[in-house]
Amino acid sequence: MGDNTRISEDTKDDDQHLGADRPTAMNQIECSSIPNGDSISAATTRLYKKRWVIVFLFCSYSLSNAYQWIQFGIISNIMMKFYTVDALAIDWLSIIYMITYIPFIFPVTWLLDKKGLRVMALLANALNCAGTWIKVASARPDLFWVAMLGQFASSLSQVFILGMPSQLASVWFGADEVSTACSIGVFGNQMGIAIGFLIPPILVPNVDDINELAHHIRVMFYISAGVATVIFILVIIMFQERPEIPPSQAQAQARSIPPDQYSYTASILRLLCNKPFMLLMVSYGLNVGCFYAVSTLLNRMIIEHYPGEEVNAGRIGLTIIIAGMVGSLICGIWLDKTKTYKQTTLFVYLLTLIGMLVYAFTLNLGHLWVVFVTAGVLGFFMTGYLPLGFEFAVELTYPESEGTSSGLLNCSAQIFGIIFTISQGKIIDKWGTLAGNIFLSIFLLIGTVMTGFIKSDLRRQKANLQAEVQSLSKERNLEGGASPPESLKN
Repeated sequence: MGDNTRISEDTKDDDQHLGADRPTAMNQIECSSIPNGDSISAATTRLYKKRWVIVFLFCSYSLSNAYQWIQFGIISNIMMKFYTVDALAIDWLSIIYMITYIPFIFPVTWLLDKKGLRVMALLANALNCAGTWIKVASARPDLFWVAMLGQFASSLSQVFILGMPSQLASVWFGADEVSTACSIGVFGNQMGIAIGFLIPPILVPNVDDINELAHHIRVMFYISAGVATVIFILVIIMFQERPEIPPSQAQAQARSIPPDQYSYTASILRLLCNKPFMLLMVSYGLNVGCFYAVSTLLNRMIIEHYPGEEVNAGRIGLTIIIAGMVGSLICGIWLDKTKTYKQTTLFVYLLTLIGMLVYAFTLNLGHLWVVFVTAGVLGFFMTGYLPLGFEFAVELTYPESEGTSSGLLNCSAQIFGIIFTISQGKIIDKWGTLAGNIFLSIFLLIGTVMTGFIKSDLRRQKANLQAEVQSLSKERNLEGGASPPESLKN
C-alpha cells in the first residue's frame, strides 16, 4: 500500500493495530470538528519497546523530586524543633514548590516546545540533584536558610517535570495506550510522595538530643542525594528525545506542522479562549490544590488528634498515595478503553468530594484504623484524578502542545495550593481540623459543579479516528477491486 501503510514488526509490542471496534469508538466521540480536520490522511506509525524505558526514567526522577517536596512536612514537628522555627516556616518548605512554579511555568513550557523532552529531562535532573546536595549541607540547627535554598533548587526542577507526563505519553505511546502511559507518568510523582510520607519518619525519630537528630537528618539527606545522582547519570545515558517514527496519527499530524508556523504566545491565547479548557483548568486547580493542602498539613492534623503518632502520620500519607496510584492506573486504563473523558472526570470528582467529607467527620473519632480507611478512599479518588485532568485537557486543546495545556493546569493547581495550604493552616490553628477540612470540601463542591458544565470536545480522538477510518476505507476499496488512487499506485 505504499507510503500510507503501517510498519509491521514480528513482535506484538512493536505493532500497532487498528482494531475492529473503531466504528463504535467513532460513535463515542462527542466532537465534530478539529483544526484542519478536512485534510487528515493516514501516516506510517510504529511503537518502540524503548518507550517503556523512557517512561520508567521519567517516573524515577519525578519520584526523586516529589519525595523532596513532602520530606519536611511529614515530620514538621521534628523539623520545627531542630531548626527552632514555627510551623508556618516548615510549611513554606513545601509551599515554595508551589510559589516557584507560577512565574517559571511559562518560560519552561516555551522551552519544552522549542528544545524538546531530552533537554527538559537533563535540566530537571541537574536542578534536582543540586537541590539534594545543597540540603546535605543544611543539617545544622542554624542553617534553615540553606535547607530553603536546596528546596528552592528542587522546586525549580519540579517546573520541568509536572507538565511532561501528557507530552511524553503523546510523543512515545500509541492512541490506545496514551492515557495509561500518562497515568504511569503521574505514578512516579505519586510514588515519590508516598515514599516521602513513609521514609522520613523512620529515618528521623523524634529524639531530644540535637546532635543525634542532626545525624539522622544528615543520613536522610545523603540517601536522597545519592539516589538523585544515580538517576541523573542514567538519564544522561539513556533518555531519548522522541522515536524516529511517530506512534499515532495525532502525533504524526503534530510533527507535520512547520516550526515557523507555531507561535507559543498565540497558543497560550487560544487556550485562554477555549471555554471548556478554562473550566477544566479552574476545577483541576481546586482539586489538586486541596490535595497539596491535605498533604502538607497531614502531620499537623494527625498529631492534633493522635499525639506521638508521627510514624503513623507518614503511613496514613502513604495510604493516601498508594490508593491514589491504583486509582490513577485504573482511570488511565478505563479512559483508553472507553474514551469517556468527561463522564469519568465528573464521577471521580464527585467521589473525591464525598471522600473528603467522610475523612473530615471521622478524623477525630479516636480510631487510627478508621483514619487509614477514610484516607485511603480519599486518596483513591483525589490523586486518581490527576491523570484524568491531564488527558482531558489534551483532548480539549489538540493540536496545541500537551506541555502548554498541562503547564496551565499545574499553574492553577499551584495557585490554589498556596491559598488552600496557608488558609487551612490558619483555620486549623484557630478552629481545628474539622473546620479546615470543611473549608476544602466547599471548594471541591464548586469544582464538581464546574466540571459538570465542561463541554466534551475530544479533538485528539477525532484526529486519530478520522485518519484510521480513511485508511480502512482505502484498504477496503483496494480489496474490492476498486482502482487505487494515483498516490498508491507506486
